[in-house]
Amino acid sequence: MRIQATSTLLMETDRVMVWRYDFEPGAETGWHVHGHEYVITTLTDCPLRLELPGGEVRESFIPAGSAYSRPKGTEHNVINAGDGPMSFVEVELK
Repeated sequence: MRIQATSTLLMETDRVMVWRYDFEPGAETGWHVHGHEYVITTLTDCPLRLELPGGEVRESFIPAGSAYSRPKGTEHNVINAGDGPMSFVEVELK
């Protein structure tokens, strides 16, 4: 079993929820399904291992300061695949 990433709710309005996620090396979010479309902005370099439905595993490297979005219904487990801590901010669009 992996250690859990830390999630901190930074703010919430009627339109958005803003979360900060911090991962030690090897830490994971745990399996989850996103209930909203969301945007990620990386605070550090993020070497990701994504566990996806059906047993698929995908490796990805997102440089610090990058942004990307995913649709509502995205299902995965996000893991820090690097040797150092990683962090990102997630903005959920209600």
